[in-house]
Amino acid sequence: MEIFKALNEYYRDERKTIALAVLCLTLNTALGLVYPQLLRYLIDVVIGENRYGQVPFLALFVIVLISVKALFGFLYGHIGGRAGNRVALRLRNALYRKLQNLSFTFYDRSKTGDLMSKLTADLEQFRHFVAWEFGHFINFCSCIILGSLFMITINWQLTLIAMVTMPVIGFMAVRFQDRIHPAFRSIREALSRMTSAAQENISGVRTVKSFGRESFEVEKFSERNRLYQDKNIETAYIWSRYFPAMEMTANLSLVILMGAGGYLALHKMLTIGELVAFFGMIGFIIGPLWSLGYHINVYTQTKAAAERLVDLLQQYEHIRNKPDALAVPEDGFRGHVRFEEVSFSYDGVHQVLNGLNLDAPPGHIVGMLGGTGSGKTTAVLLLIRAYSVKTGLLTIDGKKLEDYRLEQLRERMAVVFQETFLFSATIWDNIAYGLNEATMEQIIAAAKLAQAHDFITELPAGYDTVVGERGLGLSGGQKQRIAIARALIRKPRILILDDATSAVDMETEHEIQMGLRTLRGTTVFIIAHRISSLQHADEILVLEEGTTVQRGTHAELLGKPGPYRETYRIQYADYLDDQQAEAKGGLYDESTEARRDQASPA
Repeated sequence: MEIFKALNEYYRDERKTIALAVLCLTLNTALGLVYPQLLRYLIDVVIGENRYGQVPFLALFVIVLISVKALFGFLYGHIGGRAGNRVALRLRNALYRKLQNLSFTFYDRSKTGDLMSKLTADLEQFRHFVAWEFGHFINFCSCIILGSLFMITINWQLTLIAMVTMPVIGFMAVRFQDRIHPAFRSIREALSRMTSAAQENISGVRTVKSFGRESFEVEKFSERNRLYQDKNIETAYIWSRYFPAMEMTANLSLVILMGAGGYLALHKMLTIGELVAFFGMIGFIIGPLWSLGYHINVYTQTKAAAERLVDLLQQYEHIRNKPDALAVPEDGFRGHVRFEEVSFSYDGVHQVLNGLNLDAPPGHIVGMLGGTGSGKTTAVLLLIRAYSVKTGLLTIDGKKLEDYRLEQLRERMAVVFQETFLFSATIWDNIAYGLNEATMEQIIAAAKLAQAHDFITELPAGYDTVVGERGLGLSGGQKQRIAIARALIRKPRILILDDATSAVDMETEHEIQMGLRTLRGTTVFIIAHRISSLQHADEILVLEEGTTVQRGTHAELLGKPGPYRETYRIQYADYLDDQQAEAKGGLYDESTEARRDQASPA
């Protein structure tokens, strides 16, 4: 029950409503116990004593009884359904809120399909249990207790005889629960893996098709689908052994009851009406016991689902606000960033950053250059508190990042990642996502600054054009410019561009850079692999394996040997060759002039 206690806060407010629903179901069941008593009266009194004039009154009473019983059944379904859905609403909101608060560390090791399975199938299983199955489980207990009491009032000796097989049925049910719960948990896990495979395939369908790997993906999904099938078959095998045994044991009870009851009736120790009523009553006990396997099945499925929900809800939040976190001022926030001997490791073993030092005053443009895995992106992820700084000091305006309220700190920042994500909405909505209640004038101004306004207006629906999922339907450069506009519309004090213009042509990139120069007081971090993206920065850092190997302006770094000048030489090889040829009096024609205009960093 620890699992259900962990979820108590989500159904605590509905306990009275759930109790009322259970009461309605119990009354519905209790009224059902009147039927055997009516049969007893009909046989022993009406027929046995020739009181046939009471038949119409008995019929009318049965109609009223059925109507009242149906009313309680309706109330149970209505009240229980409302309570279950309200619990699901709270729990779903809590799960989604938790997902929003979890850090990048959690998402680095989580699969989208598994999370979606928890938010849908597992949550739906718990809702179904709260709305319906919990009441039926309580009703199961009520049936046994009330049925036993009524049977004792008829004949206590026969009641004891009928109860002979009950302990056996209970023992079988407990054994069944011990085996069925692990089986259902394995089914949930297999379903999660199968869902993850499907989700990844759908998300990466373009890559799959471009490499012609459809057959491979079908086989991979088939393996996980087969595993899911095997787990279900194993569970069905457990069921197939349990229910016949349960049925045989329950029917054995009826056989014993028939023999003992017939003996008592023949010896005038029990009337025919009482025997018939007794058989009706025994159904209220054997029926629920027979369905005990079903209730255990539902309970174990719910327990397995609840364990996965609790696992998500109890995930540790690596990034959170301190109790005394400071509010970020609206006007006084300047965006002066300072890294002091900052080091970081994802796994605690391999250092991704080694003693990074950087001072970026307001309005400063900082460029970062380096190969894959050099630590460029890690540095800016630490700046937005995607991860916590392990060693060293990272401050903004002289205060540690941890001293600020996280959500307010990020409101003063804007990030454009290399992997551009757009929502399945209009271009207007995607740009306005960066600012609450954005006006059309603000959206257009941001789009112009990002050099996106012209191509947007050329689209059939302009800013009302709906982009496909993840921005499909637009080119890579168009998506990046929309993402840059989304960042610029909020007029951030700190702007981070993580290879954000890699898919943009050099001319457009140059215009975007000139537009960034108009952002007064905004501290800009530009991560790039192209020299053309960094040459206008006030300071450029060259990183190798987390260590700063060079720093300076574009001109300073070109003036001394090192990886920056080597990168420049590789990227502008054609331009430099043309210059050398021209200096030596080599061929010089219009094509040479054209290549120089395209390649020149100026």
